[in-house]
Amino acid sequence: MFAEWGTDPVFCEHAGWSPGTALADRREWWAAMIAQPPPGLIRLAASVSGEIVGYVDLNGSESDRRELGYLIGGRDRWNRGLGTLVARAGLAYGFDVLRLRTIWAETIDANVASVAILRRIGMREIGFGGEAEFLGVGSRYRQFELSDVEFAALSA
Repeated sequence: MFAEWGTDPVFCEHAGWSPGTALADRREWWAAMIAQPPPGLIRLAASVSGEIVGYVDLNGSESDRRELGYLIGGRDRWNRGLGTLVARAGLAYGFDVLRLRTIWAETIDANVASVAILRRIGMREIGFGGEAEFLGVGSRYRQFELSDVEFAALSA
């Protein structure tokens, strides 16, 4: 199913995937990713009522700090609050299971929905990163962070 999401060019633009990649090539890539994920990447499937709706990543090599990433697919599942649920679940896994001290994230400023999700889950904006393009619009990365102490206060 992950590979099939890549057949939608608008989805690819939002996800940062290369549009136009053949489905067979995308399936092969996903099979390899699942069989042997890169070092430092924890990718968890996100499901609702037994149906996989996306995934959440916690990526990095530091023992107490990781980058949060999340994706909801396909596009027919967007704007239902699933991104917020999945991102929040990623924070909970990172802090409660992995015992991280800090989780950070970044998103392209022009991706208004993703910025809203990071704010909604309580992440604190810490600055800007490099320039980027999103849906043909020049933009830059907006960076966020949350500590284990802040997460505990939000969860109380």
